[in-house]
Amino acid sequence: MASSPLLTKVESPLPPPAPIQPVSGSPLVNLYNRFASWRTSLGLPNPGSVENLQKEVKATHLTNYMFDGFRADLSKALSVNPMFSVTHSFALGSQTAAPSYNFGAMFANNSVFMQGNIDHDGNVNGRFNQGWTADSVTKAQYQLSQQAGHNMLQLEHDYLGQDYSINIKAMNPSPVDTTGIYLGSYLQSVTKNLALGFEVVHQRQTPEMTESTTSYLAKYTSTDKNWIATATVQPMGIVQATYWQKLSEKVDVAADLQLIAAPVRRDAIATLGAKYDLRLSTFRAQLDSTGKVSALLEQRFAPSFVFTVAGEIDHFKNSAKVGVGVMIESPSMSPEEMQAAMQSPPATPF
Repeated sequence: MASSPLLTKVESPLPPPAPIQPVSGSPLVNLYNRFASWRTSLGLPNPGSVENLQKEVKATHLTNYMFDGFRADLSKALSVNPMFSVTHSFALGSQTAAPSYNFGAMFANNSVFMQGNIDHDGNVNGRFNQGWTADSVTKAQYQLSQQAGHNMLQLEHDYLGQDYSINIKAMNPSPVDTTGIYLGSYLQSVTKNLALGFEVVHQRQTPEMTESTTSYLAKYTSTDKNWIATATVQPMGIVQATYWQKLSEKVDVAADLQLIAAPVRRDAIATLGAKYDLRLSTFRAQLDSTGKVSALLEQRFAPSFVFTVAGEIDHFKNSAKVGVGVMIESPSMSPEEMQAAMQSPPATPF
């Protein structure tokens, strides 16, 4: 299922800032105009959002795709424009999660994206995105749970400027005593290849108990965009570095290194992964320093049928996991459109 083109566009720069008309005896306006002209002449690109700083690495590694047991997604497209579909999801046999059933629905047009699901226990999750322009999107996520303390509300706004991006976010904000978790991030292109930024997290558990931390970010993109390197320095001695490279049109590789040098813990985890996009399938493989070897294959046998098999072996714990999944979709497409869909890589069903 595809989301709205407006809401998935995250790196479309705005037009250059318009110079302010000069005012007699206003040196600040003249200084701003000179600065705006100099900034426009640099031709710096938009660096993308902080949320998508490691997007390519996450898409190559299978950490977010791994599962065990059996899963099935049964989808029905009720409308194409605007897009409206419903999904029945089943999961059972997992070593880490109980059997579950979810019913979900999705609606999307050029400016609005809505998605929600409810499980067999009555827990409700949902997302709502409102795109004001191609570069300004307001988002909301919520979770309503039968268990006390598991309800969640998250509000955020993304803005992509000519050569910078801004994100502000609030999790469980309380208008009464201003408790909650508040985040703000800023990413600025300093050259055509290098972007620097920071992210501030302000936690207010009670009106008397507050804590603020700041993380520093860096992203370097090659001129041909065939490789990207990122670095994140967090408080308490936590450093994360990633590297992604496109070896060919169908092969991507990625590496992730996390270092923890806290007073109570010193550790390091390295992860290597590769993704192969074939004509009707996608194969991911991953190896990390904790002794885990993982692989996942997504095979499309028809435009509306995807079969997925996943496996993981933990050599240090002497354990293994296996997962099998299917995605069956009833699309509103003509035979010609279904044949064209066979030529594209399969989407991850879970």
